[in-house]
Amino acid sequence: MPAHQLAPDISDDPADVLSAEQSHLAESRKALQAMRAHAQSLSADAAGDWVSRQVLQSLLDQRVAALADHPDTPLFFGRLDRSAPERRVARRESERSDADEERSGHDHEHDDLPGIIYVGRRHVHDGASRALVIDWRAPVSRPFYQASPSDPMDVVRRRRFGYHGGALTAYEDEPLDQGGELGPSKILTDEIERPRTGPMRDIVATIQPDQDEIVRAALTQTVCVQGAPGTGKTAVGLHRAAYLLFTHRERLARSGVMIVGPNRAFLSYISSVLPALGEVKVDQTTVADLLGAYDTPEEPEVAAIKGDARMAAVLERALWLHISKPEEGLVYTRGVHRFRVADYEVREIVASLRGTTRYGPGRAALAQRLAHQVLVRMEQRGDSPDDRVQDAVARSKPVKQLVDAVWPKVTPAQVLFRLLSDAGFLAKACAKSDISPDEQEMLLWRKPYRGWKSAKWSAADAALLDELGDLIERTSSLGHLVVDEAQDLSEMQLRALGRRCRNGSATVLGDLAQGTTPWSTTSWEAVLRHLGQDSGEVTELTLGFRVPREVLDYAARLLPSIAPGLAPPRSLRPGLGSLSVRPGAALAEAVGAALSREGSIGVIVPDALVRRVSGSLEGIAHAVLDPDAADQEHRLLIIPATLAKGLEYDHVIVVEPADIVAAEPRGLARLYVVLTRAVTSLTVLHDKPLPAALAI
Repeated sequence: MPAHQLAPDISDDPADVLSAEQSHLAESRKALQAMRAHAQSLSADAAGDWVSRQVLQSLLDQRVAALADHPDTPLFFGRLDRSAPERRVARRESERSDADEERSGHDHEHDDLPGIIYVGRRHVHDGASRALVIDWRAPVSRPFYQASPSDPMDVVRRRRFGYHGGALTAYEDEPLDQGGELGPSKILTDEIERPRTGPMRDIVATIQPDQDEIVRAALTQTVCVQGAPGTGKTAVGLHRAAYLLFTHRERLARSGVMIVGPNRAFLSYISSVLPALGEVKVDQTTVADLLGAYDTPEEPEVAAIKGDARMAAVLERALWLHISKPEEGLVYTRGVHRFRVADYEVREIVASLRGTTRYGPGRAALAQRLAHQVLVRMEQRGDSPDDRVQDAVARSKPVKQLVDAVWPKVTPAQVLFRLLSDAGFLAKACAKSDISPDEQEMLLWRKPYRGWKSAKWSAADAALLDELGDLIERTSSLGHLVVDEAQDLSEMQLRALGRRCRNGSATVLGDLAQGTTPWSTTSWEAVLRHLGQDSGEVTELTLGFRVPREVLDYAARLLPSIAPGLAPPRSLRPGLGSLSVRPGAALAEAVGAALSREGSIGVIVPDALVRRVSGSLEGIAHAVLDPDAADQEHRLLIIPATLAKGLEYDHVIVVEPADIVAAEPRGLARLYVVLTRAVTSLTVLHDKPLPAALAI
């Protein structure tokens, strides 16, 4: 047998098969350790200069980190027994397309793989370059997620592995070449339902066919995922980022990938997913951190106006209103000669530049064009000035003074300060928009600050400042952007994110039913339009795998009130007995019952009751979830209702739903979010009457 071939099962005895697979796991782990040791032995000293050494060392460090073995995480989770090579070649040739070169490269890379391949989190090979584990993102691994008896994709048998910690304890075979239907996979079900504590884990072993289609969508395609609770939309977005980084490594290494979440607690929750998949260099941030962490309180009605896309035209006009009509020409002296550019010529130059370039480059171009006119006059006198002379003229005092007077240098803060403090200027900026006089009155500061440097900005102002910043100097674009909980973003925030993927693509994730801000969207098409990704594809995930059906059906009673256009979500897990609604019950008793069971526990309470609830649990070890420094490792957490979005816990206890609803205008949507955080059980404790739709 050639060295690169793997032997099929040599025995039908389950104990022998399991032992052989455990041996392969041990061999694979040993090979991964050798790969990491080899990476650690490499030196950056071969680079020619200090900068090159630093860059090379950074790449080596990333490689070492990506090869880290996680002993509690399965190195591989599946196996594919493929059909004869000649049949695979025929299929490949019949289906070959003109996909991008990088993906084709991966196809060729695996042309000589054996008939048996192991699918795992990363590629592992031994010293003879024999592939022991194939990365789940490689094209050859796709049948693990997509193959079925009706379309076996040249796979004879799919094997799933069960683990306890990092130990391989079970296997399950699915024949794919015999037709018929496959029954439910116990290993797959157990993995989905497995209790856990701490941050979110990857779903690489349990990706479903409809999820896989989204994960493997082309880099050029923007995908918007409407996902009901428990459908795995966040995990799908993260796995798509990992897939794109694998498939387009060089391209995205240059342009970058960024994950944008609703708050830092959420980022802490998802922080371990990409590293577990071998991706250690992906920026993860919040909208606030990306645009500016401003937190000056503001009335929701005012924030809603500032978040409206109509403000974009107002900001653009406000910026260009800073340009004044030239009243004087330019006089430049060189030696005994004076060179004049007439006032009408200056006006023509300004008019030709205005609105055809960004504000900052336009200001620089004005100086250069004025200098060019001076050089024309020099040449008319018989001189032979070169580019250095033109640059010197552009930097000269007369040119600078004229440019400063006509096209002054401004910052985003200066423009926005003037707009929000000067009623006359605001009215001029709104002249060609449909911002009403009443709305303009709301936008103006009641007590203007002394100056733009001392102004305190709100969260809604951050997007306006970013818009102005892009009008002045172009914002750089990433290769791919993943935006979670996108339904809660204002139109101006979406525009800000869209600028960061204007030359790339995006994965947009959210649930219209979970919109809790005053400006929450009701249309994904509108979200894509404001992102500047009109051609994006909207897809829907309605089948849940995490939230029990009994819990999901209970929460879905709120949908007619908060999102009447959405179909009720469905869950594959019946979850009989998973829901308990208790009027007047004691919290300590409910917490004690949850602690007696396996898994994480989240006590979700109205924000105003956090301290009181924490005090009532004195003597029971717990932590309070903080938006900036989330303690995700503690088994029992008290979660303010406004931070619950995107998080999951095995057991959820919801305290006083009526107060959660009353705390904000879209309180029913907030309650829907809160009720759908449970993976195993939901307990609802209340003294006040429940919303009518939830009364049992």
